[in-house]
Amino acid sequence: MAKALVIVESPAKAKTINKYLGRQYIVKASLGHIKDLPKKDLAVDVERDFQPRYEVIEGKKKLINELKQTARKVESVYLAADPDREGEAICFHLQEELANGHKKNGPRIFRVMFNEITKRAIQSAFETPGSVNIHLVDAQQARRVLDRLVGYKISPLLWDKVRRGLSAGRVQTVALRVIVEREREIRAFVKKEYWTIDVDLAAKKPPVLTARLVKQNEEAAEIGNQQAADAIVEQLDSAAYIVKSVATREKKRHPVAPFITSTLQQESSRKLRFSVKRTMMLAQRLYEGIELGKEGAVGLITYMRTDSTRVSDEALRDVRHYIGERYGKEFLPGSAIVYKSKKEAQDAHEAIRPTSMAYTPDAVQNHLAEDEMKLYRLIWNRFVASQMIPALYDQTTIEVSAKGKNGVDYLFRATGSVLKFEGFLKIYQEGKDQTDDEDEELKHRLPAVAEGETLRFRGMHPEQHFTEPPPRYNEATLVKRLEADGVGRPSTYASILSTIQEREYVTKEGGRFIPTELGMVVTDLLIQSFDDIFDVKYTARMEEELDDIEEGKIDWREAMAEFYGRFSRDLEYAEANMTDIKRMEKPIDEVCPKCGKPLVIKWGKHGSFIACTGYPDCTYTRELTVDLPDVDKADLSEQGDEEYCENCGRPMVLKKGRFGTFYACTGYPDCKTTKPIGGQQKKPDRPLDEKCPQCGNNLVLKTGRYGEFTACSNYPECKYVKQKTIGVKCPECSDGEIVERRSKRGKTFYGCNRWPECNFVAWGKPVAEKCPECGSPYMIEKWLKSGPVWQCPNRECKHKQDVPQPEAVLG
Repeated sequence: MAKALVIVESPAKAKTINKYLGRQYIVKASLGHIKDLPKKDLAVDVERDFQPRYEVIEGKKKLINELKQTARKVESVYLAADPDREGEAICFHLQEELANGHKKNGPRIFRVMFNEITKRAIQSAFETPGSVNIHLVDAQQARRVLDRLVGYKISPLLWDKVRRGLSAGRVQTVALRVIVEREREIRAFVKKEYWTIDVDLAAKKPPVLTARLVKQNEEAAEIGNQQAADAIVEQLDSAAYIVKSVATREKKRHPVAPFITSTLQQESSRKLRFSVKRTMMLAQRLYEGIELGKEGAVGLITYMRTDSTRVSDEALRDVRHYIGERYGKEFLPGSAIVYKSKKEAQDAHEAIRPTSMAYTPDAVQNHLAEDEMKLYRLIWNRFVASQMIPALYDQTTIEVSAKGKNGVDYLFRATGSVLKFEGFLKIYQEGKDQTDDEDEELKHRLPAVAEGETLRFRGMHPEQHFTEPPPRYNEATLVKRLEADGVGRPSTYASILSTIQEREYVTKEGGRFIPTELGMVVTDLLIQSFDDIFDVKYTARMEEELDDIEEGKIDWREAMAEFYGRFSRDLEYAEANMTDIKRMEKPIDEVCPKCGKPLVIKWGKHGSFIACTGYPDCTYTRELTVDLPDVDKADLSEQGDEEYCENCGRPMVLKKGRFGTFYACTGYPDCKTTKPIGGQQKKPDRPLDEKCPQCGNNLVLKTGRYGEFTACSNYPECKYVKQKTIGVKCPECSDGEIVERRSKRGKTFYGCNRWPECNFVAWGKPVAEKCPECGSPYMIEKWLKSGPVWQCPNRECKHKQDVPQPEAVLG
């Protein structure tokens, strides 16, 4: 009979741990938090020291009863949630529930923590169990209460003043503010012209030396326009070019520390193009356990939510042995490299690293899905490289002088680097957000020259440039900025970046964040009333206070009181003074082209627009060509080139709908012609020789946001849309057909046409081929760089095969 109950968060983690513990242990999963603040009210009693009221999460009562029944049958309970604030809060609430009702005769309750799910780490944790750390619980509770106060008090204001469904968040709004402020920098940026002058010179031996003008009479060369550049070219006509100096030095490039959460998120974004959310999801799988054939579930990496670069002595010994054996002693430094963590880092944790050097990427690749493999290889290579010798370069700088006709001394410079020992670069090179001088140096091959040597002129290249605005943030650079400012914690960045996109505060173009008009309006409104609360430095200070609460330095209620005093004053001001965008009518110096009445700017479901004050008698509207916050600086009469309707000849105006901005005919409702910006006017419906199965009217071929589709001509009375089948029977119910569908965001997926009776869905295209490994009734078609493959949908089966050629399929 089992003597102990072990509770973790997830079934995957439970499965991995279970194999390391004997039959005397029962391992169960809580499936995350079991208690939370209820959604129906604030659930924080401000008058009673911010006392929170937690309730069992809907659907968790049955699970808790099962855990209680099991706990009554054992001598000890071990709470083994993740080693962080959230994990500690889960353990605290589990302890509360399990202790409830049998405080005297109940089982002993212990807390166990480990940074990796390996036999050694699990056994060590269970040999020295502890108790729930109340300071960690208080820190999590303080964050939860802070976020509830901000969200619950401010979000209703946004619903009333802007639009229903909006939200504000203590860290989320600061992240949005950073994006909006960068966008305003870009829009306000005035580009400045400048010129560079390069000269091509020949030495005794190739290659040609290309050097850039850097100084004029010992002062930095600043060339502002073509006239100045042409004047310098003229002055250097027939000049002698003499090598002034040649300097060569050895340059070291040191390896970087093993990953912490934020650097993993950044590098995964740069190198793998994974979102922060996807990176953390994949890392969670690698940490909790991957099935490795006969060996069973194995945790491949250490805990992925960490800000410490510390590595255990045993792991350092293992990786150094691996480097010596695999790459040779010349790649191994004399002693292990120790990296300094940030001062606020929790050194009880370790850096993100492989749990064992026996699980090389090549050894496990047949057991990992494609994206899991990519991330594991990235973590592996970074960790191994962190303990290798620095790379060595020979960096050479050549300076060439020339005297102009006007007696001015001109100095040209060329720098090049040559890799002479690759060191850690043999397996890993850190990604960069943009190229730098080091990248340019590696491109340049320099000729052998001697000081005082005269070089032969081969050509001169004056080139015009313009200064560029700062780039918009992508996920990697935004995470880097938030971490540098101390805003939030890396473990929260995934949810923050997801939320600001889901709320339509930002969009992504080319992987970079662009604030929407809604995002800019919300940011401006919140900063007008809560500038101190949503200030970057104040938010960072609150994070430091949460760290102090975790360390037991301050009482969490004191921190809440200081915050709430400031917040409540701002809230009172906002309730009285926040601009009511929803009911706004901002006059502009224009009249309606239809009825002659004044035009105003209004705010609607899809943002701002220009409308006639004669509504409802006059329904004239047109799209605002600038975002609402920029209206006062724009000439609204400039609407661009006039567009005319191809069907009736009337002018077309810009309008905004649920799918973005488009042109619409001013003859609406008589003429309903629309046209996407930069595209063709929408095709008229084309009748088909096929009847609607629901109402008997003709079907028509329509053109929608995602292309052509077949639907009933009697829309909107009949909303029948013909589904696109793929010729595969539903593998779940066997009665339905698999049809192609689209999500609200336009992503293609596949489902059974008997929905909702049958709930089968798949993101990949199902193929009516049985998996030869596990017998799954179907496989999924996936497209990789190498071409299409069929992959088993069963996560525990890693079977993958190339798609047979058509002849092979036809047999």
